[in-house]
Amino acid sequence: MCQRTYQRRSIFCILPPYVLDKVAQNGAPSQREKAIKTLSTDHTMRALRVANIPARLPNMLRSPVEGEKNRTIYNVHHTMELPGEVVRKEGGPPTGDVAADEAYDALGATYDFYWDIYDRNSIDDEGMLLKASVHFGRDYNNAFWDGQSMVFGDGDGELFNRFTISLDVIGHELTHGVVGDEGPLDYFFQSGALNESMADVFGSLVKQYVLKQTADKADWLIGAGLLTKKINGVALRSMKAPGTAFDDPMLGKDPQPAHMKNFVRTFDDNGGVHINSGIPNHAFYLAAANLGGYAWEKAGRIWYESLRDKQLRRNSGFQRFAKITLRNATRLYSANSVELKAVRDAWLKVGVKVS
Repeated sequence: MCQRTYQRRSIFCILPPYVLDKVAQNGAPSQREKAIKTLSTDHTMRALRVANIPARLPNMLRSPVEGEKNRTIYNVHHTMELPGEVVRKEGGPPTGDVAADEAYDALGATYDFYWDIYDRNSIDDEGMLLKASVHFGRDYNNAFWDGQSMVFGDGDGELFNRFTISLDVIGHELTHGVVGDEGPLDYFFQSGALNESMADVFGSLVKQYVLKQTADKADWLIGAGLLTKKINGVALRSMKAPGTAFDDPMLGKDPQPAHMKNFVRTFDDNGGVHINSGIPNHAFYLAAANLGGYAWEKAGRIWYESLRDKQLRRNSGFQRFAKITLRNATRLYSANSVELKAVRDAWLKVGVKVS
């Protein structure tokens, strides 16, 4: 119980603090001001959650019928008064507001993915209502899951586009809710990097499922479309090639490693949770690419069962999680399976010892 309480008191932002720090250092005065304001807002929202002060009424309601999603979209109208005005409810027509309709569609796509593929009834597997607030603040360069709902900024239009533009970002953030419900992974150091990686893995799989892409056709990018044309980059992260998503004078170079030999030791970013997640991200990509076909069918199933594994501890690191994936690959496919070999080879290729 206390482990789940810990997760529910956290907020999880898609834009890493090191990116905003770079903008605060390198940007023009107006860009620095927006970055600092976003960092300050993120800090305040985290403080509210740690103090157990909700930004809205608790999400106590559940959808009465399994397999039927129930979404509500709110418009904050560029304030920070959450949740805002209801603009679309389940089954309602499009609003004509691009952000509101993108949020509605992405919440539905994420629900459908988890229900269709893993027989999971919403975020908590108990029919939790899906809520999102759009147009949060002014020039707010982030999106986050606060344990109850999604909140999206519109971006500043200069460096970052609206944060509803990327389906995998929304799948990522909602998956933090799944991780909080199933896998009590503390949001620090390697366990925090695993937390971020699980969100990236299933965020990417949501997009692949919607597009019906096989592993070899997927882009394996997290946040494609978020960066404006003024930035030299394609996304926030690349699971296929960590460290290559962006390289820009404003944002710096993507710091993610793909191998343990380049593991970043830092106290920033909760111990590098958005940075070192590149290592387990790459392991998943390698396993999925090796197995081929739809990544959610085999590699995704192994990772999902490993997230739910009772041996997963709140402070589990990469090696423990890797061993759990091997055990689940064996359970699901046998000790002599190509699936087990693909998972073992993937972890070895990123420098995580599994035997």
